[in-house]
Amino acid sequence: MKLDVIKLDAKKAGSVDLDDAIFGLEPRADILHRVVRWQRNNAQAGTHKVKTRSETSYSTKKIYRQKGTGGARHGSRNAPIFRGGGIYKGPTPRSHGHELTKKFRKLGLKHALSAKATAGELVVIDTVDLKDAKTGALAKQIKELGWKRALIIDGAEVNENFAQAARNIEGLDVLPSMGANVYDILKRDTLVLTKAGVEALEARLK
Repeated sequence: MKLDVIKLDAKKAGSVDLDDAIFGLEPRADILHRVVRWQRNNAQAGTHKVKTRSETSYSTKKIYRQKGTGGARHGSRNAPIFRGGGIYKGPTPRSHGHELTKKFRKLGLKHALSAKATAGELVVIDTVDLKDAKTGALAKQIKELGWKRALIIDGAEVNENFAQAARNIEGLDVLPSMGANVYDILKRDTLVLTKAGVEALEARLK
């Protein structure tokens, strides 16, 4: 697959050949769903907690006599049926994460990249190196390029000035190639790869 390469000022900078085994697959929703679910479950804190009847604070005195009230027999105000009592089988802190093989995670990333390429939402840029970390100037260039919700993936390291300038621009995320993941790719409207980012991803996914 051949794609035009542009610069930050929208001028053309040649073209690049993309590996069809990574960018030319038929996207499968079931694979993408499984990988995104794995990511989100691993990110879930799992710190929800309720008090059981042994943890609620009431007197241990029998609340009323055993016989003669006409009501049911009760000994503890901490019972789950009373207001303020303990919760029966409520949530406890736990991990929501589950296993997913490296092979499947790699396949998911390939399908995410292919989905963006198929939808025409993949842009290859020559480089994102900036001389000065000027947010205003970069925001103007991004607006002219028409990127409203974009993810930019660079090579092994992101240019420090670019990362600093992009930090405060709404709807713009910047990641190094090792940070590329299915969830972040799919949630943005435009995926922007630098030439270094393309090389790094192809090396990672081969």
